[in-house]
Amino acid sequence: MRKSERRHKVSRRTFLRATGAAGLMASGGIAASNVYSPAIAGPAPKIRLAWTEVAACHSPLGFGLAKGIYAKHNIDVELFYQGASGQTLIQALATGKADAGAGLIGDWLKPLEQGFDVKLFVGSHGGCQRLLASQASGIKDVAGLKGKTIASYDVVSPPKVAFQVTLAKAGIDPETDVTWKVVPFDLVGEAVNRGEADVAAHLDPWAYSIEKKFNFVKIADTQTGVYQGHTCCVLGAHGPFLNANKDALRRLAEANIEVHEYTANHPDEVAAWYLETLKPAGLTLAELTEILGTLVYHDHPIGQPLVDQISLG
Repeated sequence: MRKSERRHKVSRRTFLRATGAAGLMASGGIAASNVYSPAIAGPAPKIRLAWTEVAACHSPLGFGLAKGIYAKHNIDVELFYQGASGQTLIQALATGKADAGAGLIGDWLKPLEQGFDVKLFVGSHGGCQRLLASQASGIKDVAGLKGKTIASYDVVSPPKVAFQVTLAKAGIDPETDVTWKVVPFDLVGEAVNRGEADVAAHLDPWAYSIEKKFNFVKIADTQTGVYQGHTCCVLGAHGPFLNANKDALRRLAEANIEVHEYTANHPDEVAAWYLETLKPAGLTLAELTEILGTLVYHDHPIGQPLVDQISLG
């Protein structure tokens, strides 16, 4: 086993110890057999749910609220805009501004390993991170990444974390066989286009936009290769809130699955709501529909399957 792969396995084992995820699912009453159980009558408990409204893949959350899907499951959801990074998601939970939140698995890893009290409880979708090579680089596949420079927007950006696993599984040491270059979030595509890096590691809708704008070659994403059939975005809840509101979070998990299944079958409808409500700059209805339509929605791991998927690296 390569040294880099050993590091990844140790990291994921540490992560699983930090989350206690398998025990959480059993104690939380969230199980595949009751995913679509009827909502319990009574006052609707309030849940403040952190989201990133500028991320196209988060649009099902806002759509679900607007269309009454959360209310159908007898929960009173309030969306809290937590910003565009995993750090602000964790801050929202830590400061009590939100009770639960949606984020990339890579957003949760470091805080969990450092002991932050949060539990992950249901997967949402896969595929919203892309590894894109410039035409000038001549790179055609993952094997061609050895010795190349990859641009991303943070030293621990979720795309970097995700594609380090892709590299390791291909026999490329993600720390010594490639060079990682940190550039501003909005300039990842520009850096590659100018030749300052060979490859961009980014997330949608920005990854989609730069792929089209610069005619980049998609080398990998988080629904192919090692990530085929796996989720990349999950809901997590602050530990104390979960312990006191397990039934409410069970219903949130049910609603989350329902709204993402609806999006799988009606990406145009969700895209139209997103465009009209949030008016994302530089994206058309057709482009938003394409982004949402290409994500993987039918994989919603809970319990041990979620643990297994997170530990794949």
